[in-house]
Amino acid sequence: MYSVKEKFFTLQGEGKQAGRPAVFCRFSGCNLWSGREQDRAKAVCTFCDTDFVGTDGKGGGKFQTAGELANAIDTLWPTRRTEPKYVVFTGGEPLLQVDTPLIDAIHALNFEIAVETNGTIEAPAGIDWICVSPKANAPIKQTSGSELKLVYPQALAKPERFASLAFDNFLLQPLDNSDYHAHMQATVSYCRDHPQWQFSLQTHKYLGID
Repeated sequence: MYSVKEKFFTLQGEGKQAGRPAVFCRFSGCNLWSGREQDRAKAVCTFCDTDFVGTDGKGGGKFQTAGELANAIDTLWPTRRTEPKYVVFTGGEPLLQVDTPLIDAIHALNFEIAVETNGTIEAPAGIDWICVSPKANAPIKQTSGSELKLVYPQALAKPERFASLAFDNFLLQPLDNSDYHAHMQATVSYCRDHPQWQFSLQTHKYLGID
């Protein structure tokens, strides 16, 4: 069974694939935070800005089989679009649920598969685009992929810690909290001085889209 908070068609808002049409499938649950505000201060990840608790979001629910979930995702792809179909599995932590049967079922419907993960769980084979967003105080087991997208700054997760890992792209994204303007300036400065790293902006927040 797969527990999904929400799923919807939108544009990818951040990272190297920003602007690409995609079906987002947000899984319930995470291994670094319960998702409940009363637990945030004690969580491994304290700055998550996403609601991943339960299955009551748009398109959410419990899906008994990989085929059932894959078909539900397929219905969200607009028939008028001719580019390759693309699904982003996110969360919470999607790799708590994404498995080989689901990957195979999605590929059978001609989707490319992306996953956005905290990197604490090794990804199963067959995922086309792996984005790892590591967190301070959390082990990183997925040490290769398409992009490493680091929220910056994190005192215990400095970019130097990850710069030698086997990723195709390295991105810094400013931490979105009450000090966002200062974090943005610090992120720009770091990317300017360290050309390995590229700036990533959460454009969907500015555009007001899901």
